[in-house]
Order: sequence, then structure tokens, then C-alpha cells
Amino acid sequence: MKQLVGFVAALLFATAIDGARAQTITLRYGQIPSTIKTVSSLQFSIAQRKGFFAREGIHLDMQPIEGGAANMVVALNKGAVDITRTATPYLIQDVLKGSDNVAILGETATPIYSLIVKPEIKHFADLKGKTVGLSLAVDTISISTRKLMVMNGIREGDFKGKELVGTPARADCLRKGECDAVPLGQPEDFVLMKQGYQRLGVSTDAMSNFQFVVSAVRRAWGEKNKDALVRYVRALASSYRYLRDPAYRDEIVRTVVDTTGSSEEIARQTLSLYFEPDRGVVPRHGEIDVKGFAEVIRVMAEAGELKPPLPPVERFIDLQYLKAAGLQ
Repeated sequence: MKQLVGFVAALLFATAIDGARAQTITLRYGQIPSTIKTVSSLQFSIAQRKGFFAREGIHLDMQPIEGGAANMVVALNKGAVDITRTATPYLIQDVLKGSDNVAILGETATPIYSLIVKPEIKHFADLKGKTVGLSLAVDTISISTRKLMVMNGIREGDFKGKELVGTPARADCLRKGECDAVPLGQPEDFVLMKQGYQRLGVSTDAMSNFQFVVSAVRRAWGEKNKDALVRYVRALASSYRYLRDPAYRDEIVRTVVDTTGSSEEIARQTLSLYFEPDRGVVPRHGEIDVKGFAEVIRVMAEAGELKPPLPPVERFIDLQYLKAAGLQ
């Protein structure tokens, strides 16, 4: 009898959970336009295609935010979106200015940016006097590229910098001949290499472990919408696990081709770069790398973007949603 009562209770509980998930919640997600067709947004394409958001009762309303990466946290502050993608330096700066924004999930851990140069440039020394297209000074793309060049004998003043936000803008600058070198993500770096441009090095040679991109929310809003955020976290966790599973590699390749417009060859090269061996680009299930986040704070200070005393990582992250989903 007790077993029957227990079974019925468990069944009722499961039914209640299913009923709760059946109530679809719309979340407005701020997306960086330049990343929509890149591999860095692949987890969202997978979550939509495989029904991971639908299973959790989430309708994700993707809203492109124009005007550069720094505008993502601005849109969040204004309440224009509920969740936003942002690079950690912009979140750090925003919080230090007084916002209550906070990271709840890790999207891209340690990215790989290739320093792609004109065909005639063969060595780092050839960059002297040339124009290098970088992102904003605070961005870890710029910081890691500068560190990479310093490692190879090219210091500030040896080259002319040009601020260009987004891989597409930097790739366009290189193609037009207005830039001699630019850091590019995937698949654009492989596309240009196939067209004859050269790769001098990669960002991970200079910075091998940091937390690059996160999902962020307003802390007060998150407290009022915890259930919705836990569902969001669970859906993306499923997507990351699917993305990392070698058994689905062929399907992921097709998704990369469909999403980015690149060839199957370049899609396979990109995934091989990430996973053979695993270079820590893609999180296992959306976890936030606390040590990697601390590294961002450290290199921002090293670059003069932060002044001591340096703030603790805990000021910028809230792990309760990952923990509630059993993921951190």
C-alpha cells in the first residue's frame, strides 16, 4: 500500500512538473548581430532544432542589438531584453558603474581567434608599420591579440590600430585592403585562409584560459523569474552536451553549414579545432569558469582597464540558476 501511495505521489509530482513546463514562457534574448551566423551561436540553433527550449517550455525571442558589443548591457539595463549575450569585460565595466547585471551561464569559455594577415605578410616582424584591425580596447579579443603580438616582438607603437567590432567587420577590412591583419573567429578565419590569407598565430597562445562570453540578466529580475531562468539553463545545457557528443558530429557539421554558410570542409576543420583535442572553447553544460572569469579581471588590470583593488569574481556572477539545474 505504501509503495502504491509513493508511486502515485511521484506520478502526481511528475505531472505537476510537466504541467508547469507546458506553460510556455517567452524570454527576450539580446543577440550580437555579428555573431548570429557564427559558430559561437551554434548552441541556440541546436536548442531550437532539437526542441530543447520547447521541452522546457521556453520560447526564446532572439533580438539583435545594433551598435556594437557594449550596447548589449545597455539594452539589458533599459529592460529592452530579459537576457543578453555579452563579453565579460563589458559586464565587468557595467557592474562597476553601478548596474545590478550579473552572469548566470557561460556561453563561450576560451575562444580561439586567429590573427589573419595579408598573403604577403609571412612573419610577425612584417606587421611593423602596418594597420591591425582590433575590437575595442577593453575587449579580450584586443587584449589577447596585443599580448600575442608582444610575445612575438611587436609592441604598441610598432603598428597602427583600428577599432572594428565584430569578426565580419574585421574580415571586411582585411578583404578591402584597409587592414593588414585582423583577429577572426570561426568559420571566417578558415574561409580567408582558403582564399590565400595567412594565419600568424592564435589567441590561445597568449591567453589559454578565460571566460569570454556569458548570458547575463538583471539580478533583481532574475530573482523574480528564477523558474524561467532554470529552464533556460537546462535547455542550453542539453544543447552543449549534444554539441560535444562525437556521435552527433555529422549532424553538427550540417548545422554549422546551414547556420554559417561555410563549406562542410570548413565546418569539420572548425569542430576539429575545438575538440581534437578539447581546447575548452565550448562549455560542457553552460558552467561558468570562475578561475577563467578571474583571469579576465587580471588581464583587464594588466592592460590598464581596471585599477586596484581588483573586485572579486563573485560580484559579477550568480551561480544559483546553474546549481538549481544541477549543473555547477
